[in-house]
Amino acid sequence: MSGLQRRPNESFEAFMRRTKKQWQSSGKILQVKKVQFLQSHKSKNMRRRSAIRRVEIAAKIEYLKKVGKMPESEFERS
Repeated sequence: MSGLQRRPNESFEAFMRRTKKQWQSSGKILQVKKVQFLQSHKSKNMRRRSAIRRVEIAAKIEYLKKVGKMPESEFERS
């Protein structure tokens, strides 16, 4: 929490402007932007399992295309 309170007769827009200015100067916005898109590293087993799953799905789709159960254009990537 920022600890800021709205002043008497202060509009909401002015309060938000003042709050954002303080966050910007304290570095909180930069910290949030860094954390927002941070992805934790997966373990070796998790990476292996997801790779196996991707290969299995690709093989299943390829098989369905060969036997004519699935149109070819449905899973093509642009």
